[in-house]
Amino acid sequence: MNGRLVLTSALATCALVAGCQSGTQGTPTTSPQSPTEPSFPTSRPSTSRPTAAPPTKTATPSAPVSPPAAQVLPPQNGYVFIETKSGQTRCQLDEESVGCEALFTNAPMQDGVRANGVNVTAAGSLSWIVGNLGDIPVVTIDYRTYSAVGWTIDATEDGTRFTNQRTKHGMFVSIEKVESF
Repeated sequence: MNGRLVLTSALATCALVAGCQSGTQGTPTTSPQSPTEPSFPTSRPSTSRPTAAPPTKTATPSAPVSPPAAQVLPPQNGYVFIETKSGQTRCQLDEESVGCEALFTNAPMQDGVRANGVNVTAAGSLSWIVGNLGDIPVVTIDYRTYSAVGWTIDATEDGTRFTNQRTKHGMFVSIEKVESF
């Protein structure tokens, strides 16, 4: 009787192990209810992260102060994601940097591909990148002033200005030009 119990246990263990495979056979399909990715360019993301300039020394560090009459955009996991009213530019902001994606008309080439992203650090260091922000949960902003994670966002028909509230560095972004300050 014990021999049968051992044999039955051994066979059950083998069946369990055989059922634990790392692959699943078949062809993946989507259903009509599946969300789709946005139709933005799907360039390969840059493998290098922009390097930040060393922090500048200030006499007394001060906490960021929201400008009066600015609408505060709350972060999601430390990030704020926006899209301009025109729908041509999408950006992600965190306390240390702002990165925007658009089909810029005067973007430089990066590794043989026209850059479609620009990033500025709180210290004012600007870098161009090739990448895709993916399906981010954007808030469409209007032509007005906003405050988000330590940055002031001044959105106008001519473009969007991002100013770090602590360092006063940032960038102006439009399809036609990008300038850091």
